[in-house]
Amino acid sequence: MAVTVKECLELQLLEVEMLLSMFPKRGEISLDADAVPSIQRYLRNGDGALPPQLEYRIALDVGEAKVKVELQVLLPHMYPQVPPQLFARSDALHRQQQLQLNTRLASHISCLDSGDLCVCEAVQWVKDNSLPFLENSKASSECAAEGVRVKEVLHRMWIYSHHIYRQELRKKIFDSAKKLNLTGFCLTGKPGVICVEGLRENCDEFWRVIRYPNWKHISCKHVENIETEGCIDSLRLFHSFEDLQFQAHGDYGLRNDYHMDLGQFLEFLKQHQSGHIFQILFGVEGKLSDN
Repeated sequence: MAVTVKECLELQLLEVEMLLSMFPKRGEISLDADAVPSIQRYLRNGDGALPPQLEYRIALDVGEAKVKVELQVLLPHMYPQVPPQLFARSDALHRQQQLQLNTRLASHISCLDSGDLCVCEAVQWVKDNSLPFLENSKASSECAAEGVRVKEVLHRMWIYSHHIYRQELRKKIFDSAKKLNLTGFCLTGKPGVICVEGLRENCDEFWRVIRYPNWKHISCKHVENIETEGCIDSLRLFHSFEDLQFQAHGDYGLRNDYHMDLGQFLEFLKQHQSGHIFQILFGVEGKLSDN
């Protein structure tokens, strides 16, 4: 007999309750306050739109040194009938070690029986298997400290959306940028534009976080990679993650259909050595009007 979405969501709630009992301390599990209630409301009412996909993060202490490894979890509505999206990350891991760790984790999860809850299994696997990657990362850092010049790459993403209005979405954008040490900006309104710059793995994680669960009208229009033997901070075009507020055209305040003043936006881009991006984003060459 086919398993329904409701049955899957009920199992997801049971697993979350189990995890909360395993990690009762404040900060061990990061879960949006409305995540579980929205699923419970859907299960009670039985109709209407599906709730947002369940998403949370689990902070794990690994090894005697208690190194922090975070397991990020995103559950499709039909999990556990379909695999979860899992991503383990740690500030103590270099990009290559992090990639290897997640490749091994994905391989382990794929070997489990289909239809079984597996986040708890993933948690235990990360705790049991992260230490070798952390030790390799430490050894690599020590070699670099002894005089080996390690090249760093600044990654910059230019993201276009038909519009950006919702406060909860804007909060997610700014929270993610801050957490991942990304600089850039978010232009709210219609159209919406986001620029993030920083380490590639952090930009990729930002892109993964903001795209899900169902942001359809969004695309990454352009990517820049700049290599340096020094610190990538010297290559940043932005010193923080800015909230751009330009004069709007349209029925601002009456409905969410207001257009940003793209002339002001072009001027902003040119001030940050990025005037060429205007044509990439909008398909037309930007020209400032004469005052």
